[in-house]
Order: sequence, then structure tokens, then C-alpha cells
Amino acid sequence: MAQPTTWSKRNSTRLIVHTGDGKGKTTAAMGIGLRGWAQGWNIGIFQFIKAGRWPTGERLAFTTLAAQHRFTGVGGEIEWVNLGAGRTKLRPGQTADQARLAREGWELVRRRLSDGGQRLIILDEFNHVLNKGWLDVDEVVEVLNGRGDVHVVCTGRNAPQQLIDAADLVTTFDKIKHPFDKGERGQAGIEW
Repeated sequence: MAQPTTWSKRNSTRLIVHTGDGKGKTTAAMGIGLRGWAQGWNIGIFQFIKAGRWPTGERLAFTTLAAQHRFTGVGGEIEWVNLGAGRTKLRPGQTADQARLAREGWELVRRRLSDGGQRLIILDEFNHVLNKGWLDVDEVVEVLNGRGDVHVVCTGRNAPQQLIDAADLVTTFDKIKHPFDKGERGQAGIEW
């Protein structure tokens, strides 16, 4: 049997998982997105749980890069989709069905994985969706294992063991200390 070449080792796609209770899982995934964009990759960013109403720095940056690509051809195309209502525990009077939104979002992601138009897909807060039982973990892992020529990054706390076992790269973000512990609020540029 022939040995894999350096080229094939360097260009194999990765399933990457960022998990743990510490800050930085999404930020690290967005850094991978920036690198991929600079390589000319088309990027899909699918934010589960999170609503699109919050003006995050990441979304503004990627929106600007998408416009730059359209204007100059530099980088790749970017698709950004928010697939949630903003919280897993809804306030009184709120009626969003996060589980339904997660299922609909996953169907969109499945289509993107099969159409091959994106080289990198970031599934933000996806581990949380799986941990809540809103999607069948075994079915998700099967789809991700058959993803073809697409890198996938899954972020969120409590990644299920099946996803960790299937991943090529897993990083746990541990919280040692955070201003939230003292009751301080999030800051623009740091948390969003």
C-alpha cells in the first residue's frame, strides 16, 4: 500500500472541536475562518443558539471581508447565518423553539456540506445543541464523517464524546478566572 504523500497529509480536511467552560472557543474558530478566507476559501458560518440582533465584532469583520471579496476578488465568499433565538433558557413570554431552529439549521448545514461550495464551515455553539439533545449525535457524526473536502469547526461547551471521538483536533478551553465571576458585564471588543 502506498504511503500518503506530504501533499495529501497537508491538504486533508479536518473536523475540529473547541469545547470547555473557558472563553475563546468562538474567537479561535473565527481565527481559523480568517486564515481560510485569506487562502481564498469560501466560508460558511452558522451560529446556532445566537440570534442575529447582537452586533458582534466577528460578524462585522466577516461582512466587511465578504464585501472586499465581491469588490476585489481577494479572499473567498462568506455566508453568515444565525440560527437561534438568542438564549437556551427563554424569558417569560418568549416562545422561540430552539430545538426546531436547531433542526432547521442543521438541514441547511447538511445541504452546504453536500453541495461542496464551501471549504470551511464553522458551526458555532453546535456542541451545545448536540448536548441538549436537539439533534441526533450519531446521525450528525455520520454526516460530518462523510463531509468530503470541507473543514468543519464545532464550538460550544460540553461536546458529546461521539463528536470528540470523531474529531481530528480537539481543544478544551478551561476557565481559570473571568470578570463575570465578579459580576462584571461583557465588553465590546472582548466578548463581542
